[in-house]
Amino acid sequence: MNPLARKLILLNIALDAIVIDQISKWAVTELVIRPKFDVIFVDLISWIVKAPEKMPYTAIEIFPFFNIVMVWNQGISFGMLGGGAATNFLIAMPLAITAFFIVWLFRSTSWFQGVAIALVIGGAIGNVIDRIRFGAVIDFLDFHIGDIHYPAFNIADSCVVVGIFLLIFHSIFLEKKA
Repeated sequence: MNPLARKLILLNIALDAIVIDQISKWAVTELVIRPKFDVIFVDLISWIVKAPEKMPYTAIEIFPFFNIVMVWNQGISFGMLGGGAATNFLIAMPLAITAFFIVWLFRSTSWFQGVAIALVIGGAIGNVIDRIRFGAVIDFLDFHIGDIHYPAFNIADSCVVVGIFLLIFHSIFLEKKA
């Protein structure tokens, strides 16, 4: 395959991850959470153009082990380093790391590795978009056993975790060793 076409396909995978992440955040916020508060619905285009007001924390039980929640994560993993001046750092750091991953993506010769890198890029940018728009990341997936909850997360977080897992898998099992 033409190297340019390959790069464009991989960048499209990253873009798809961003779009799916942002649409999922809009859908949960506007179609699931907002109706609980009788607040006026915001359509997708309006939501993208102008960030709506933040909804308060809420939880909706879907299954005994899974809730849809409204959480505004102002920190990094598990809410660490949240709020205030850290917000600029939490925008700049993922963008710098994303630049590194884009260079790696363009140099990669493995499809498997390329897809993994594209997922990491898409997930990182999806969360940066939230930080720029809202000053926090929208997290809404809440898995738990009884009162023990795994920290809430979103589609972008899932893309980053799956991408990193695939990179590790590739490095251990698929990459040719010197």
